[in-house]
Formats: sequence, C-alpha cells, structure tokens
Amino acid sequence: MSKNSKKILENLKEKILEIEESLDISTKQEVLNSLEEGSRKPNFWGNNKLAQDTLSQISDIRSEIENISQLKEDIDTLLSLISETENEDSLKEDFEKVQKKVSEFESLMFLSGKYDKNNATLSIHAGQGGTEANDWTEMLLRMYTMYIKKKGWKYEITNILKGNEIGIATVTMDIYGKYAYGILKREHGTHRLIRLSPFNAQNLRQTSFAGVEVIPILEDIDQKEIEIPEGDIEFKAVKSGGPGGQNVNKTSSAVQITHIPTGLTVHYSAQRSQAQNKEKALKILKAKLWKILEENRLHEIDEIKGEYKIAGWGNQIRNYILHPYKLVKDLRTGVESSDPENVLDGNIDEFLESQLRIQ
Repeated sequence: MSKNSKKILENLKEKILEIEESLDISTKQEVLNSLEEGSRKPNFWGNNKLAQDTLSQISDIRSEIENISQLKEDIDTLLSLISETENEDSLKEDFEKVQKKVSEFESLMFLSGKYDKNNATLSIHAGQGGTEANDWTEMLLRMYTMYIKKKGWKYEITNILKGNEIGIATVTMDIYGKYAYGILKREHGTHRLIRLSPFNAQNLRQTSFAGVEVIPILEDIDQKEIEIPEGDIEFKAVKSGGPGGQNVNKTSSAVQITHIPTGLTVHYSAQRSQAQNKEKALKILKAKLWKILEENRLHEIDEIKGEYKIAGWGNQIRNYILHPYKLVKDLRTGVESSDPENVLDGNIDEFLESQLRIQ
C-alpha cells in the first residue's frame, strides 16, 4: 500500500509540474515582480481604477504562485511522512486533501477563455411545464445559491418575475467570485426534472424544463468588439417584479432594453436609479451579444437577424430524476449521481469540473 501511495504522490508531483508549465508560472512571476514594483511608485494612486485593477492582478497571480508552491510542499511532506510512518491510515485525510487540491488547481488549465476570470450573470427561465416549471426554476435558483455560498462567492438578484401561482417564471442574478464565469459557463442550457407532481391530486409523474443562461459580466467592454448603434436599441421603463429586496419594491426605476436586430431583451431593477439600471442592462446586453459572437464565430453582429433563442434551449444538458428512481445525469460528460437531493443542495462540483474538460 505504501508503494502505491508513493506512486500516486509522485504522479501528482509530476502533474503539478505540468500545470506549472501550462500556466506559465515562471513568466507570471516576472509579471508579478513588475506589477509590485509599479505599485510602489509615488504616483500609483493617480488613476484609482487602474490602481485597483493592478492590485487585483497582483492578488490573482500571487495566489496562483503560492498555491503551486504550497502543493509541492504538501506533497513532499506527505512523501516524507509515508516513508517514516507505519500507520498510513493516519495520513488518509491529508492524502485526500492533496488529491482534491491538485484536481481543483488542474481546472485552471481549462480556464483560459477571454472572460473566464470574470464574474457572471446567471439567468433561469421556466420552460415547458407551467406551474411545475416555475417550481423547478425556484429549485434551481436554490441549488445555485447554495453552491455559491459553499464557494464563498457573493451574489445579487437583479431581476425576478414570480410565477402566477407559485415558484418563479424567470430570475437573473450577478455572481461575484474568481473564475465564476469560466466555472459556470457550461451550465448554460436546458435542465430537465422528472418527479411525482406535488401539485395535482393524482400525484402523477411530471416532466419540467428550465433554461439556464450564463454570460460574463463585462466591466471593461472592447467597444470595437461589441458596438451597438443607438438605432438598434429600444429602451423603456417597466414595472419591477422585484427580487424581494427593499430597494426594488420601493422604486419604479426598473428598465427594459431590447436589441431590435436579434430580439434580445434585458430587464434590470437592482439599482435605485433608472440611469444606473439602464447602464447595467446595456452591459448585460453587450455580454449576451458577445456570447452569440463566441458561439457563432463566422457571424458579425449586423448579420444576426430574426428571433434569437437561448443556446441549448430544447436541447437538455442534464436530467434530474426523482422518480421512478433517483439519478442526476449530465448528458454531455456522462457524470452521474444517485443522490439528487445532495446535488440540489448545491453539491455540483463534480459536474462542473468534468464540464471544464469539454473541448
């Protein structure tokens, strides 16, 4: 058993070196040194936003370098302890922690997209299934918010429309966390629930659908990449559905922006000011258009005509089956769980990590 454990740790050490090379840690160390030197200059805070961005870069790069260094140290320590101990079981917890950390860090190799480091906007829309679909949308909202809390991220619900009877017809939230977009982007698509209906006397089996949409939050948008002529935008003030927060319910500042060529519509109501809501809605619209360009690289914005449907709608990516048996299965990766209640409690790491390897 000791030989096997040593072999696993030696393989992990080799993997760490591969990750280090893939992430170009040596170059990042040079970049870090340069940024830190710049941050010590007297005029560093002359441009507050640039200074904040620089500090954020320093923090991100330093974290990667320190994590790599710590993992190497942890593996070396375990190799030494395994050689010295007669009771390997006492090291089992540390052994599993190192394996998990390496797996999580390996995920960074697959998070090299243009906006993968960005925060994310996630929307859930009830699909076919009426009342059932509205309830399913609320269940998915709970799943994602629980996952976000477990990650130590933050979120803000920016728009919500309640169902006619129960549940939620549509909800949008901004998610703030390192690599939030890169980690969550492949949740984009249709999620299907199969269960015994709690909403009819016959307790029949019911299938419900909900569409999940994930886009990056683009703080600094390249105007050459996403430029929208004023004539292509229709703006109007609307009555807010409200996320249950005091701000939205006490104001009438909610806005709706429609991109006329594509039919894309964005609602935003989180801010007190109509101007702020309009600005936020426009950023979301640009992010949606960026996603279209990303998925249709041969098209330019002015070539995208007619009704646009959310990518993956009607093409389910994951099934959540509560009856006649219990199973959650991702149809793209084949990853399964026989404990759907655990998954719906926000424990979706296995699904998300496997998705990162989809090329």
